[in-house]
Amino acid sequence: MASSLQNYVIVLFLIAIIQFKTSSSSSHHHHHHHLKSLHFSLYQHETINKTGYFIVNGIPQSAGVTETTTPFGTLFVFQDPLTLTSNRSSKLVGIAEGTSITSSLDGLRSISIAKLTVRWKDYKGSVSIVGGTNNVKASDHPIVGGTEDFMFVQGYVTSSPVDLTGITVVYKIEFHIYWPPYATQSS
Repeated sequence: MASSLQNYVIVLFLIAIIQFKTSSSSSHHHHHHHLKSLHFSLYQHETINKTGYFIVNGIPQSAGVTETTTPFGTLFVFQDPLTLTSNRSSKLVGIAEGTSITSSLDGLRSISIAKLTVRWKDYKGSVSIVGGTNNVKASDHPIVGGTEDFMFVQGYVTSSPVDLTGITVVYKIEFHIYWPPYATQSS
């Protein structure tokens, strides 16, 4: 009797596992299959004392100000043009505006908050990003909000240094945008 009860429990357990695996694998498969996405790159041009300004100087005992470092605690604000190519004279298609606070003692990393407003092809609107930025390496920033055509989007933006020499520095900004199934694109 105990043996047949044990076999019955094992069979029920196996049926439950098979049903759970079937339902969870099919919903997972469909979840990512129908997401609308958009991927493109623009270039941010930041010129010290023209489009970007030091508001608060950081702790002088930490790293100094160079083309790639700022002292720990430095508050920096910017309103930089976004263009189609790394050449500043290429077509202006957006604005990057935000702030960063140097968060590492070596002066190479900061916490950044930005709104990237673009008019690109048939798209118009902005995405807001927050995250850690490394001044000399590529950094991924999650998208935390959007407006107009980018309302309800998810994804991330990758910022990569292109040219860090001189008073104007250039970053490649790669957009990886996804519309969730419940969101409809504004027209």
